[in-house]
Parts: sequence; structure tokens; C-alpha cells
Amino acid sequence: MEVDGILLTILGTLAGILILSGWVEQIIKGYRTKSLKDVSKYLMILISAGAALWLLYGIIVNDVFIIGTNLAAIVLMITVLIMKKRYDPIKTI
Repeated sequence: MEVDGILLTILGTLAGILILSGWVEQIIKGYRTKSLKDVSKYLMILISAGAALWLLYGIIVNDVFIIGTNLAAIVLMITVLIMKKRYDPIKTI
């Protein structure tokens, strides 16, 4: 099946928007409530590692959509991790 460049651009853009919109919503909710207790730091670390590997893959194959989406995802996930550390510090006895 042959796919033209315009369709690939639309597909890549929509995929990136859909993937990143969930993180933006999480950041907004966390900022409003000043809490990210329900967000697992281990989940965030694993997803960040996966995004870093996808970023490396995108660089190797020179795919602007994979590179852009995963760069943005890493920035958003780092933002969530920083917010989590700031708003939900580990309480000592």
C-alpha cells in the first residue's frame, strides 16, 4: 500500500497530539490539585526510558515525527516527575 507524504504528515501529527495530550492533562490536574499521589514514579521512569529509546530510534531512522513526539514526551514526563517530587515529598516518620 502506497501512502503519500501528506497523509503521513497528518498521521504522524495526530499520533503525536494524542499521545502527548494525556500528559498535558496530567500536568494541568497536578498543578491545580498540587498532588500527584496517584501517579506511580516507577511508571513514569519506565515510560521515560521507553521514550528515550524511541527517540534514539527516531534519530537513527531520521524520522521527524518520532523524534519530535518523544522529545516532547520526555519533557512532559520530566515535568510530571518534578511536580510529583515537589508536591508529594516522601514523609519521614
